[in-house]
Amino acid sequence: MIDVNEFSDIRIGLATADAIRTWSNGEVKKPETINYRTLKPEKDGLFCEKIFGPTKDWECACGKYKRVRFKGIICERCGVEVTRQKVRRERMGHIELAAPVVHIWYLRGTRSWLAYLLTGLEIREELKAKQLERVIYFAANLVTWVDDEKRHEDLPRLELEMREELDVIREEFDDEIAERLKELEEEITQLEAEGLKEKDLKARRRDADRDVEALKTECDTELETVERAFDEFRDLHGRKIIEDELLWRELEDRYGDYFEGGMGAEAIAQLMERIDFDDEELLLREAIEAADGRRPLSAQRKQKAIKRLKILSAFNRRNPNEKRINDPRAMILDAVPVIPPDLRPMVQLDGGRFATSDLNDLYRRVINRNNRLKRLLDLGAPEIIVNNEKRMLQEAVDALFDNGRRGRPVTGPGNRPLKSLSDMLKGKQGRFRQNLLGKRVDYSGRSVIVVGPTLKLHQCGLPKLMALELFKPFVMKRLDDLDLAPNIKSAKRMVERRRSEVWDVLEE
Repeated sequence: MIDVNEFSDIRIGLATADAIRTWSNGEVKKPETINYRTLKPEKDGLFCEKIFGPTKDWECACGKYKRVRFKGIICERCGVEVTRQKVRRERMGHIELAAPVVHIWYLRGTRSWLAYLLTGLEIREELKAKQLERVIYFAANLVTWVDDEKRHEDLPRLELEMREELDVIREEFDDEIAERLKELEEEITQLEAEGLKEKDLKARRRDADRDVEALKTECDTELETVERAFDEFRDLHGRKIIEDELLWRELEDRYGDYFEGGMGAEAIAQLMERIDFDDEELLLREAIEAADGRRPLSAQRKQKAIKRLKILSAFNRRNPNEKRINDPRAMILDAVPVIPPDLRPMVQLDGGRFATSDLNDLYRRVINRNNRLKRLLDLGAPEIIVNNEKRMLQEAVDALFDNGRRGRPVTGPGNRPLKSLSDMLKGKQGRFRQNLLGKRVDYSGRSVIVVGPTLKLHQCGLPKLMALELFKPFVMKRLDDLDLAPNIKSAKRMVERRRSEVWDVLEE
């Protein structure tokens, strides 16, 4: 534990996945809380004694070591350290995620920090929060990098190949249509010879015409897809978002060697790896100042650029070791912290039922979805199923951090929204205002000031007991300084017993 006297100030910043792992005492792998038969915490679960500490003072889980004389020993049978039970208010765990997720606070809020950070200088490179959201929740693809040099070299050859392919497709479809028409003529000639009615012959001709039209439509669609894929590839650039899944597949199949991209938090992480934020800051400053003969930005774009510059410069700030104070990559999480179990308790009620903190339900959702995703990846499941599971994991982590920030909140019994980590911190009932800033107040002097017959106009009377209560710390310190008390504890006792020396010090 940190001693409150050891530091003079505090800075709140982004925690990297490595920092989360260093805080942790172990990985939580199972969604179980306690065994309802033995009422003991499940191993590797959300209340695991091996990770968070023993449930009884100086006693391991299996009972091999009991009493204070075994202090600090880690039981070789159950792996629990013999220590005080209060460590369960301090020790943290973590969940190792099967796929990275984006921190919801930086995607959605009063402003989207992620969108401001990743957007480019040019109009075509601008990224809006809504677009990023579609990428993160697997509804659109993001291009993270393009090999411009290689594309420029190979473009004439690729265009020639594309034209040749179009000719081949046309020829194949023309041959197929001609073959189909020939078969139709032969079939109709045979049917006429068999004496089929004119009405039935017309119906057969109509069916054949429909088949030919369908072939022509199929041919046009295929030609359009090839041409569209090439046109898109020719104008492809980093930060481009493509929402058409078929177009993306075509681009990947044909020109996958020339660019990189994808969906979800992985694509955002890839883009971050490709961006040099120091260079981005310099370019942004030049654009704002219209240096090197650049065209000045419009008023609206300049305002946006200044906002983005503030965010970039904040992320580029470094400590004396030239290490970033806040790494932007920390907005993508590979591990999720699990807070100590005594801060999200589980209490047994009279009827044998249990009341539990909402956080346990939210953590359980994350672990269940994470374990299911791991299984699907091990089985080599199809991409569409894996992507859907990754999206569900992202939503579970969102609900854990800030339930209801995006869309409908996750609800518990009685359709009540579950309280997330953010809900525990914010507002009047949150940890800061309720527990840390809220103090017990003595309201004994909260009365109306009235006229005192013995007081002058500029005077105000104060009862001696109230004055003593108000100046108690100062009186205790003065008693100690004057050697009227050997230490602060004795001085406090003197004040409580209202010794005569106390009133003399108060008079001073």
